[in-house]
Amino acid sequence: MNAAKMLSLSTILSFALASAAAVAAKPLERVTSTAGSVTVAVQPVDLSPSAKSWNFDVTLSTHVSPLEQDLTRVSVLVDPSGTQYAPTAWKGDPPGGHHRKGVLEFAPVSGSPAYVQLQIKGVGTTPEVRTFRWQLR
Repeated sequence: MNAAKMLSLSTILSFALASAAAVAAKPLERVTSTAGSVTVAVQPVDLSPSAKSWNFDVTLSTHVSPLEQDLTRVSVLVDPSGTQYAPTAWKGDPPGGHHRKGVLEFAPVSGSPAYVQLQIKGVGTTPEVRTFRWQLR
């Protein structure tokens, strides 16, 4: 192969890799749910295959009753096959009060799931499950 063709292929490959990295690095949106006088907002931090943990910034807010839930007990991450993953940690405000903020941590999901859902049940006085979903590919 001549030098011009090798340079051209090298340029195309570099562009493709840079484009893929830009897409992978695109931040996932913050998703908000309001029900039963409680607003829950969730923003994924890093759901890349190389992340040591999959972290979600979680904010809860109400002006009705204290937010007493243990988020490690009422939350699960769900992959497309329906497999549920329990959180490994909550690093944030303790139960109580009308405003809580922190990071919900999970072990990374193996493989490369097309999407993930974070389900949080029983927040505030609402027994329903709130589902937050992000398309990963």
